Amino acid sequence: MSLPGGMLPGGGAPIMVLNTNTKRESGRQAQLGNVAASRAVADIVRTTLGPRSMLKMLLDPMGGVVMTNDGNCILREVDVSHPAAKSMIELSRGQDEEVGDGTTSVIILAGELMGCSEPFLQREMHPTQIVGGYNKAMQAALKVCEKIAITVDTNDPNQLGNVIRTCMGTKFSSRWGPMLCNMALDAAKRVSIEAEGGKTEVDIKRYAKVEKIPGGELSDCKVLQGVMFNKDVTHAKMRRHIKNPRILLLDCPLEYKKGESQINIEMTKEEDFNTLLQLEEEYIQNMCAQIVAFQPDIVCTEKGVSDLAQHYFVKAGITAIRRLRKTDNNRIARATGATVVNRVDEIQESDLGTGCGLFEVRKIGDEYFSFMEECKDPKACTILLRGGSKDVLNEIERNLNDCMQVARNIIFHPKLLPGGGATEIAIATALAEQGASIEGIQQWPFRAVGEAFEVIPRTLANNCGADVVRVMTQLRAKHTEPDSSTWGIDGEKGTLANMADLGVWEPYAVKVQTIKTSIEASCMLLRIDDIVSGMKKKAQ
Repeated sequence: MSLPGGMLPGGGAPIMVLNTNTKRESGRQAQLGNVAASRAVADIVRTTLGPRSMLKMLLDPMGGVVMTNDGNCILREVDVSHPAAKSMIELSRGQDEEVGDGTTSVIILAGELMGCSEPFLQREMHPTQIVGGYNKAMQAALKVCEKIAITVDTNDPNQLGNVIRTCMGTKFSSRWGPMLCNMALDAAKRVSIEAEGGKTEVDIKRYAKVEKIPGGELSDCKVLQGVMFNKDVTHAKMRRHIKNPRILLLDCPLEYKKGESQINIEMTKEEDFNTLLQLEEEYIQNMCAQIVAFQPDIVCTEKGVSDLAQHYFVKAGITAIRRLRKTDNNRIARATGATVVNRVDEIQESDLGTGCGLFEVRKIGDEYFSFMEECKDPKACTILLRGGSKDVLNEIERNLNDCMQVARNIIFHPKLLPGGGATEIAIATALAEQGASIEGIQQWPFRAVGEAFEVIPRTLANNCGADVVRVMTQLRAKHTEPDSSTWGIDGEKGTLANMADLGVWEPYAVKVQTIKTSIEASCMLLRIDDIVSGMKKKAQ
């Protein structure tokens, strides 16, 4: 017997309602699964926050060992299968590419925000309402950051040094902090140029190269006033020490141009082979004559240099270096004022670089390195790192890159916020006060964001073995007083401290990016109500 309207026997609810309930239940299960995955990722890096942070030992697929407390480096090596966990790991990568620091903070904060949404999901609050509350909280948090930020003078090395020391203080390399801070600041300032429209451009990735050479002592690390690269001269009789050299940079081979595809040459006489060789020699001779006419001291090319070309260069007293990387060639061009030339017959006098004061080939360990130093106004530099082992050098390089990014951020946005969890607790206090002014049920997610921000000072206190409950209670009480926005947690001692007195400051750009990235990522994950696989199962 069929019942009208899809009713169940006994006057039950329609069948469609049952299906809807099942869908809603599966959606909630997917959201709770995403919450659990996000918290699991955050728990991996939670102990690596702050100056008392622990290191992680990572085993990469090739069998190598990496020891680091850099959040992005750790998560890059972690193999996860859950899609929400993968998107969390992408957060740290995005943060690293955008501002270069705060990779651990963004993961911890995003994980906590996801955790705070769990009670609302269990009580069947709609994710749209939770996301609405989170977005309102983000706008309020950014206003608090704007309010408590201070402007920094980018020409004052002491103020900049304090910020970079704050970044370095949480790293493994903090014991060599002052030296590495000065190096990072020096490198960032050296590669900064005035671009069009009055903007400052600081391209650390391309023009501040780090060269790691095992051996020596850490005190031997320095920022060169110029560039160095792992190449020797092509001929034993070429000069290895030249003062004020004229440098020519090429992007073309100094050898006979070989056919790019298969070529057949038909010879009818014995002399034809000699004619062919003579043509090759004349081609190279003409090419070298055009170069020698400009009287350069050094010729660097990204391609090969034939033996015959080397012979002509030795006779003319020219030093040649071949098969340079394009990135190295570009750095030499920036440091010496040269222009990379693509064809020999297009060389002009203005293309030669005269900004280098000294060219020298030095042997370090078993390898030869070419140095171009004492440049007049280098807009590119090489940072030379020496140390006992590769592990130490790799970690110092990661830490130094973070410091250079911090220096770059301050040059771009000369604003600072107090560190040590002070900014986060100030935001938490402001959100708790503003919660009552939010209408409807969105005020509960709004307040939850404030509680989530407390995870940063709480983790700092936890990582240095402090009494977390007592310290957090004191910190909340302190922030209810007027003009107390700079009070946070001393990451070394686990006690309350004024960050302005300690000189612990963080770049405004890093903090704002952390807040935006973590809240927006949480909103996106909360709006996922189902995970559908598009992959086919393999046949058994």
